[in-house]
Amino acid sequence: MHALQDLGTELVGLSEEQLASVELPENLRDAVMDVRQMTRLDEARRRQMQYIGKLMRHLDPEPIRASIDAYKAVSHAHTARLHMLERWRTRLLEDDAALTELVNTYPQIDVAQTRLLIRNAARERAAHQAPKSYRALFQLLNDTIVEKREE
Repeated sequence: MHALQDLGTELVGLSEEQLASVELPENLRDAVMDVRQMTRLDEARRRQMQYIGKLMRHLDPEPIRASIDAYKAVSHAHTARLHMLERWRTRLLEDDAALTELVNTYPQIDVAQTRLLIRNAARERAAHQAPKSYRALFQLLNDTIVEKREE
């Protein structure tokens, strides 16, 4: 019973788009939408979550759990990709040899543009300016690495 309530809590935490793609009976969908409108964490919200758990007892939770797990996997993969891009950007700004490694790994990258962004990002940091080139370097890496993985 508690596992079903926990699954209901995860349903409440999904985005509108994700929730719309999960196959749910109308009464369960309405109950999830109702609890989302409750802003305070009080007794009414607790009772509504228990009601969601009660409704879930009458259906197979595995398809719902599989949908939520799929969203979590996508989120974890996205986060891992962002961390990898951050590591590349940090290495490029701190180590001159990192650019050579980047070009060897991703030969389609625009080397001149990358060098320019690295140089400008270092200047911006030294002058305490807005990190325009720093952000542009991240975007360049993101576009290059995403293109390579899609090919």
